[in-house]
Amino acid sequence: MSLSCFKAYDIRGRLGTELNEDIAYRIGRAYAHFLSAKRVVIGSDIRLYSKPLKQALARGLLDSGTDVLDLGMTGTEEIYFASFHLDVDGGIEVTASHNPINFNGMKLVGRGARPISGDTGLNEIKRLAEENNFSTPIKIGKFEKFSTQNNYINHILSYIDLANIKPLKLVVNAGNGAAGHIIDAIEDKLQRAKVPVEFIKIHHTPDGTFPNGIPNPLLPENRKATAQAVREHKADIGIAWDGDFDRCFLFDENGEYIEGYYIVGLLARSFLAKKPGEKIIHDPRLTWNTIDIVKAAGGIPIQSKTGHAFIKERMRSENAIYGGEMSAHHYFRDFGYCDSGMIPWLLITELLSVKETKLSELVRERIDAYPCSGEINTTVKNGEATLMKIKEYFSELNPVVDLTDGVSLDFDSWRTNIRISNTEPLLRLNIETKANPELLRKKVLEISSIIEP
Repeated sequence: MSLSCFKAYDIRGRLGTELNEDIAYRIGRAYAHFLSAKRVVIGSDIRLYSKPLKQALARGLLDSGTDVLDLGMTGTEEIYFASFHLDVDGGIEVTASHNPINFNGMKLVGRGARPISGDTGLNEIKRLAEENNFSTPIKIGKFEKFSTQNNYINHILSYIDLANIKPLKLVVNAGNGAAGHIIDAIEDKLQRAKVPVEFIKIHHTPDGTFPNGIPNPLLPENRKATAQAVREHKADIGIAWDGDFDRCFLFDENGEYIEGYYIVGLLARSFLAKKPGEKIIHDPRLTWNTIDIVKAAGGIPIQSKTGHAFIKERMRSENAIYGGEMSAHHYFRDFGYCDSGMIPWLLITELLSVKETKLSELVRERIDAYPCSGEINTTVKNGEATLMKIKEYFSELNPVVDLTDGVSLDFDSWRTNIRISNTEPLLRLNIETKANPELLRKKVLEISSIIEP
C-alpha cells in the first residue's frame, strides 16, 4: 500500500483516502520501531478528526511497547517543548495547520525535538508503515494523560522581562484554532504579575468546524477581522495565528499587515542588542533587509535553504541564537532550535515598550529601504522549465546567481528568488529592491509575464 500522505517535511493528506485511523495506527507502529521509542509525547489540534487519529496513533505506539504521554489539545510547539523538556524519545502532533478542512496530518520529532523529515527518517517510517509487517505485541505500553502547559508558559515568558512591559492593548485572533487556551494561560500569568496588557480576543474559542474560515492569515481575506478589530479598539498591535499556532502574523496600530520578512529583522536586532556577535539564520527568498540589520548590529548572517528541517539543522550546526523565515516561522536556540508562534509577539511587545514607539514606526524605515513583493504563488505545469526560462531571460545582465533554494538572481538595485514549492504544484516568486517601489512594481510585472505569458 503506497502512502501518499508522507511529504518532504511531515505527513499531510485528505481524510479517508490518504489519511485515516488505520494509517495513523501504522504510523505509530513504524515511528516506535524506527526510534526504538520507550516513551513518546503526543497531542492534537482542534480539527474534528484530529482526536480519533491521535487515538489510533496512540494504539500503534502502545502496541509497540511504547509508553504514551497524551498532552491533549495542543499547538505544535507544545509538543516541541515537551520533547526537549521531558525525558522522552520524541513527539508527534496531529495537525493539518492551515490546510483545508478535509485534510489532516502529523508533525514528527525525535529526542530533543530534532525534526524527522525525508532526509532524517521520515522515508524509513513511510516504508515501514507501507509494509505493515509488525510483530505481535509482546507487551503493551502505558498510556497517561499529561500536561507541560505551566512549564511551557513559564519558558516562553522567560524570553522577556515582564518589568519592561508598558500598558498595551493587543488584539489576538486564534482563528478558532488551538491558540486560545495558551492566550488565556498567558493572560492569567500576566495579570498575576500585574503586567498592564489588555487582550481583545476575537475568534477565540476552539472550534473544529472553523466558522470563521481556515486559520491561515497568509491569505489576505483572512486578515480583515484582525485589522478591523485593531482599528475599532484602537489597539497597539494585532496578532493572528494559524491552526497549530507555530506561526504568528502581526498587524500594526493602524491594522496594517506586516510582512514576516520585516519581523525577522526586528527580532534579529532584538537578540543582537542583548548578545552581539551571535549568528542569525535566514532563508534565501528575501535577504537584503535581514543581512543589513544583522551586520549593523554586530551579528553574523547565515543563509539556509527554506524549510523548517533545513533551518533547524543549520541552526544546530552553527549554534545560532535565532533563525527566521519570511513565511512567519521563527526559530529559537533556547527553544530546542524549534519554531514558536508565541515567543515572537512577546518579544515585539517588549520591544515596543522599551523603545516607547509604535510598530509602524519600527518597520517603516525598513520597508522604505527594502520594499518587497511578498510571496506571489502561481500554479505551473513544469516548474523546472519555468525556472530555467527566467534564468536565461536575465543571463545577459550577468546577475549574481545563487542556487541554495530555487534560483536567486542579484542585481545592483533589485533581486529575486524563484523556487518550486515542496508541498504544492506552485512556483513561488519574491522580489525586493533598494528603496525603489516603482522598480519593484515593474519587475513583478516583468517576471510574472514570463511565468504566465
